[in-house]
Amino acid sequence: MNNVASILILAFLALTFLQSGYEKIFYWKENVAWLKEHFAKTPLKNKVPLALLHLLILELISGILSVVGAIQLLTNSGREYGFYGGIFSCISLLMMLFGQRLAKDYDGARTIVIYFIPAVMVVYWLN
Repeated sequence: MNNVASILILAFLALTFLQSGYEKIFYWKENVAWLKEHFAKTPLKNKVPLALLHLLILELISGILSVVGAIQLLTNSGREYGFYGGIFSCISLLMMLFGQRLAKDYDGARTIVIYFIPAVMVVYWLN
Protein backbone atom coordinates (compact mmCIF):
# COMPACT_ATOMS: atom_id res chain seq x y z
CA MET A 1 0.00 0.00 0.00
CA ASN A 2 2.85 2.38 0.81
CA ASN A 3 4.17 1.94 -2.74
CA VAL A 4 0.90 3.17 -4.26
CA ALA A 5 0.78 6.17 -1.94
CA SER A 6 4.49 6.85 -2.53
CA ILE A 7 4.03 6.67 -6.30
CA LEU A 8 1.13 9.12 -6.12
CA ILE A 9 3.10 11.55 -3.99
CA LEU A 10 6.15 11.25 -6.26
CA ALA A 11 3.90 11.99 -9.25
CA PHE A 12 2.56 15.03 -7.36
CA LEU A 13 6.09 16.25 -6.59
CA ALA A 14 7.27 15.59 -10.15
CA LEU A 15 4.38 17.59 -11.62
CA THR A 16 4.84 20.37 -9.09
CA PHE A 17 8.58 20.83 -9.56
CA LEU A 18 8.86 20.14 -13.29
CA GLN A 19 6.03 22.61 -14.01
CA SER A 20 7.63 25.17 -11.72
CA GLY A 21 11.01 24.65 -13.40
CA TYR A 22 9.41 25.00 -16.82
CA GLU A 23 7.84 28.31 -15.81
CA LYS A 24 11.13 29.60 -14.43
CA ILE A 25 13.00 28.69 -17.62
CA PHE A 26 10.47 30.03 -20.12
CA TYR A 27 9.35 33.08 -18.09
CA TRP A 28 12.70 33.93 -16.49
CA LYS A 29 12.49 37.72 -16.93
CA GLU A 30 8.96 37.92 -15.54
CA ASN A 31 9.89 35.78 -12.56
CA VAL A 32 13.01 37.82 -11.79
CA ALA A 33 11.08 41.10 -12.05
CA TRP A 34 8.31 39.89 -9.74
CA LEU A 35 10.76 38.41 -7.22
CA LYS A 36 12.94 41.54 -7.17
CA GLU A 37 9.87 43.47 -6.07
CA HIS A 38 8.85 40.72 -3.64
CA PHE A 39 12.30 40.72 -1.97
CA ALA A 40 12.99 44.47 -2.29
CA LYS A 41 13.12 44.97 1.48
CA THR A 42 15.17 41.87 2.28
CA PRO A 43 18.86 40.93 2.19
CA LEU A 44 18.07 38.94 -1.00
CA LYS A 45 17.17 42.07 -2.98
CA ASN A 46 20.42 42.05 -4.99
CA LYS A 47 20.70 38.28 -5.25
CA VAL A 48 17.34 37.35 -6.81
CA PRO A 49 18.64 35.94 -10.14
CA LEU A 50 21.25 33.77 -8.39
CA ALA A 51 18.76 32.57 -5.76
CA LEU A 52 16.23 31.80 -8.50
CA LEU A 53 18.84 29.84 -10.46
CA HIS A 54 19.70 27.77 -7.39
CA LEU A 55 16.01 27.08 -6.77
CA LEU A 56 15.47 26.19 -10.44
CA ILE A 57 18.30 23.64 -10.35
CA LEU A 58 16.97 22.07 -7.14
CA GLU A 59 13.42 21.96 -8.52
CA LEU A 60 14.56 20.21 -11.69
CA ILE A 61 16.58 17.70 -9.67
CA SER A 62 13.55 17.15 -7.40
CA GLY A 63 11.20 16.61 -10.33
CA ILE A 64 13.52 14.29 -12.26
CA LEU A 65 14.34 12.19 -9.20
CA SER A 66 10.63 11.95 -8.40
CA VAL A 67 9.81 10.70 -11.91
CA VAL A 68 12.62 8.14 -11.82
CA GLY A 69 11.61 7.16 -8.29
CA ALA A 70 7.99 6.56 -9.30
CA ILE A 71 9.16 4.40 -12.22
CA GLN A 72 11.52 2.54 -9.90
CA LEU A 73 8.65 1.79 -7.48
CA LEU A 74 6.36 0.74 -10.34
CA THR A 75 8.95 -1.75 -11.56
CA ASN A 76 9.89 -2.91 -8.04
CA SER A 77 13.53 -2.10 -8.72
CA GLY A 78 14.25 0.00 -5.64
CA ARG A 79 13.31 3.05 -3.61
CA GLU A 80 16.40 5.24 -3.52
CA TYR A 81 15.50 7.62 -6.38
CA GLY A 82 12.10 8.31 -4.85
CA PHE A 83 13.69 8.81 -1.45
CA TYR A 84 16.14 11.35 -2.85
CA GLY A 85 13.36 12.96 -4.88
CA GLY A 86 11.56 13.51 -1.59
CA ILE A 87 14.71 14.83 0.11
CA PHE A 88 15.43 17.31 -2.70
CA SER A 89 11.76 18.34 -2.73
CA CYS A 90 11.94 19.07 0.99
CA ILE A 91 15.14 21.11 0.53
CA SER A 92 13.52 23.10 -2.29
CA LEU A 93 10.42 23.76 -0.21
CA LEU A 94 12.50 24.80 2.81
CA MET A 95 14.36 27.28 0.61
CA MET A 96 11.04 28.70 -0.57
CA LEU A 97 9.69 28.80 2.98
CA PHE A 98 12.79 30.70 4.11
CA GLY A 99 12.30 33.22 1.30
CA GLN A 100 8.62 33.73 2.05
CA ARG A 101 9.31 34.21 5.76
CA LEU A 102 12.15 36.62 4.95
CA ALA A 103 9.79 38.62 2.73
CA LYS A 104 7.17 38.49 5.50
CA ASP A 105 4.75 36.79 3.11
CA TYR A 106 3.09 34.60 5.72
CA ASP A 107 0.24 33.49 3.45
CA GLY A 108 2.81 32.29 0.91
CA ALA A 109 4.72 30.52 3.67
CA ARG A 110 1.54 28.75 4.81
CA THR A 111 0.94 27.53 1.26
CA ILE A 112 4.40 25.96 1.11
CA VAL A 113 3.60 23.89 4.20
CA ILE A 114 0.81 22.19 2.23
CA TYR A 115 3.43 20.92 -0.23
CA PHE A 116 5.94 20.09 2.49
CA ILE A 117 3.71 17.59 4.29
CA PRO A 118 3.48 15.04 1.44
CA ALA A 119 7.16 15.53 0.64
CA VAL A 120 8.08 14.57 4.22
CA MET A 121 5.62 11.66 4.08
CA VAL A 122 7.33 10.16 1.02
CA VAL A 123 10.74 10.57 2.64
CA TYR A 124 9.46 8.73 5.72
CA TRP A 125 7.83 5.93 3.71
CA LEU A 126 10.80 5.37 1.41
CA ASN A 127 13.49 5.61 4.10
